[in-house]
Amino acid sequence: MKITVSGKEKEYSEGITIKQLIEAENVENPLYVTVTLNDEFIQSSEIETAVIKDGDSIEFLYFMGGGC
Repeated sequence: MKITVSGKEKEYSEGITIKQLIEAENVENPLYVTVTLNDEFIQSSEIETAVIKDGDSIEFLYFMGGGC
């Protein structure tokens, strides 16, 4: 199946979960990443079970604090 990961089209096997994708993509700091699936935020409790489908778009986001 074809999916878009961080703006790049890629091919993965049917039935891959978001957790498996995080591992396959070697996501930096997987415990601190926020995931969007088709522009919808995925709860951390759903990352292990949410299955990606053909045509889906996934983004990995990191929120950083800052200030003076």
